Amino acid sequence: MDNDCDKTSWIADKNLPVPPPLLGLVTTSCPQKGLVMKRSSLRGQSCVSTAMRNSWDRLFDEAYRADVSINTASGEVIYAHASILGIASPVLKSMLKQSRRRGHRRSISIWGVPHEAVRVFIRFLYSSCYEQQEMVEHALHLLVLSHVFVVPQLKRLSEWQMEQGLLTIENVIDVLQLALLCDAPRLSLICHRLILKSFKAVSATEGWKIMKESHPVLEKELLESVIEEDTRQKERVRKVNERKMYLQLYEAMEALVHICRDGCRTIGPHDKLLKENQAPCDYEACKGLELLVRHFAGCKMRVSGDCIHCKRMWQVLELHSRLCADSNVCRVPLCRKFKLRINKQSKKDDIKWRILVRKILRTKSISGAPFFSLVST
Repeated sequence: MDNDCDKTSWIADKNLPVPPPLLGLVTTSCPQKGLVMKRSSLRGQSCVSTAMRNSWDRLFDEAYRADVSINTASGEVIYAHASILGIASPVLKSMLKQSRRRGHRRSISIWGVPHEAVRVFIRFLYSSCYEQQEMVEHALHLLVLSHVFVVPQLKRLSEWQMEQGLLTIENVIDVLQLALLCDAPRLSLICHRLILKSFKAVSATEGWKIMKESHPVLEKELLESVIEEDTRQKERVRKVNERKMYLQLYEAMEALVHICRDGCRTIGPHDKLLKENQAPCDYEACKGLELLVRHFAGCKMRVSGDCIHCKRMWQVLELHSRLCADSNVCRVPLCRKFKLRINKQSKKDDIKWRILVRKILRTKSISGAPFFSLVST
């Protein structure tokens, strides 16, 4: 159980890395029986002819002068050649050294997987060829075999096959556990992302129920990662909404300067006459501010401070004064008065306004929009 804990501790990482791309695989078709061969493109193109690959397949299929018998779970026997197995897998090489001879053949056993999966595995050791349908059917078994017998090319290929549509909501828990046991971090990450994406559906599968009983540590790790992901998602949404609010406040300040400096609809400086054919206002916040200014100008409860709309207008005016670069030339009402009032405020209120101004300016800067001067000259 301690080993299992070590294998699953990566799930608690808050910053899961993006799975790296698999080593490039070059696909080559073998004419015999519609076989496909995969090899790493990092090692260059193969110079082996198709005829030679066909000879390797014939050597396996016909078991010509085979000196190894491989016993499988079904009781069937696969015949192979010790020299090829030993070169392809260091584990098989060690097993062959320790095996007993039966006549002129050595005998080894591979249990725990279907006979057909073992046959596909041994065939791959001969020529790196396989039949696509067999690979799809035995991808998980081949992942286990390639890990146990240290055949990295087949291991990468088995992972790639799982990524190409074989990984589903129904089998993702089983694949994740197998990927952890077989030290396949890329496949583990892909399984983990699918679980986070479709947790409700995955948690209702039979694989989850079995894992819950047999591997509670893994279940705990997955639940913690789901909770952390949900928390991060809520935090992202909160920050997005907060950024929108700061942008709206900045736009409101721009609209306030526009109303007091240029004039908008029926509101504007007392010494400026609005033209009848004046172009429509481009400021989205202008209409709301226009209504607020008109209410503020005629509200009888403004002085007593009982009107919520007037309180909001006072806050807008104070925020503008803190954003305004030069209140001496600003045409927004009470801008200079609020500027002078700053020194008389309590330290707590002053800090609160400073933080708000800093966040507004930072959000505006991050948005990439041109900085609008808040001074009404």
